[in-house]
Amino acid sequence: MTVVVEEPVFETQAEIVKKPLENNDLVLDAGFKMPEVKDLASENGFAKPETNAFGNTFRDYEAATERKKIVEEFYKQNHIHQTVDFVKKMREEYRKLDKVEMSIWECCELLNTVVDESDPDLDEPQIQHLLQTAEAIRKDYPNEDWLHLTALIHDLGKVLVHPSFGELPQWAVVGDTFPVGCAFDESIVHHKYFKENPDYYNPEYNTKYGIYSEGCGLENVMVSWGHDDYMYLVAKENGTTLPNAGLFIVRFHSFYALHKAGAYMHLLNDEDKESLKWLHVFNKYDLYSKSKVRIDVEEVKPYYLSLINKYFPPKLRW
Repeated sequence: MTVVVEEPVFETQAEIVKKPLENNDLVLDAGFKMPEVKDLASENGFAKPETNAFGNTFRDYEAATERKKIVEEFYKQNHIHQTVDFVKKMREEYRKLDKVEMSIWECCELLNTVVDESDPDLDEPQIQHLLQTAEAIRKDYPNEDWLHLTALIHDLGKVLVHPSFGELPQWAVVGDTFPVGCAFDESIVHHKYFKENPDYYNPEYNTKYGIYSEGCGLENVMVSWGHDDYMYLVAKENGTTLPNAGLFIVRFHSFYALHKAGAYMHLLNDEDKESLKWLHVFNKYDLYSKSKVRIDVEEVKPYYLSLINKYFPPKLRW
């Protein structure tokens, strides 16, 4: 299932200046040091570009671009159909991991055929987004190789749109994620379409806590089904040795209502709150590294293959 990938030369978007770790830096999961989260406009650290690939501000769902109608229709379908029953059905089906057997890198190549309809910022093949994110993080955090690999794999679950995986509609694969089984927070993009979701009117599901409780932990919360939850299941069930913070990033990197708007904090436990700090670090690279400037895939491939061999088995069940 090899896909031929172009080999253009990668040029960096901005000069990256690394910040040394201080004695009072937080120590998180598995002893990894948590550097201070910088303001995106800071002169040090990752430099935030002013506009996305279409010349608009990032995550602007109202910008009059050729993708606006596609993106809004996507979220309409997503918000109507992502119910508790649907999520339960998908998790039961896909946690069997009986679709395909392949390596992480083979999945990266397969993903090169996918363009994310929910993304208002970029319409490039997905392998470029993975490598753009990973390489940007690698420059700022050269010693956190688990974070580089987490960036590479974070979107691999988007292969759910491929025929080998059931060819799910994009509304069941990509886009922002959110809990089901409790009230839909108003910070979720295109919130208005939840009024067509049957769970919106279910008294068991439409309160602040719904079927959950204070501090129950996100491990016990059902999130809308998509590539995040699927890749989390693939990594966990195949015995990855990535730290818990890496798995947290994979599962919740599209949970913008949480890590952008601060919603649903009442459901987090202490471990979630520590991992959330790493997700905040990751998110700025996931979002602001999107660019029309391409990575030379063959040049960086040996490094990422070495990380895959370190943290994953040679073949995975998907």
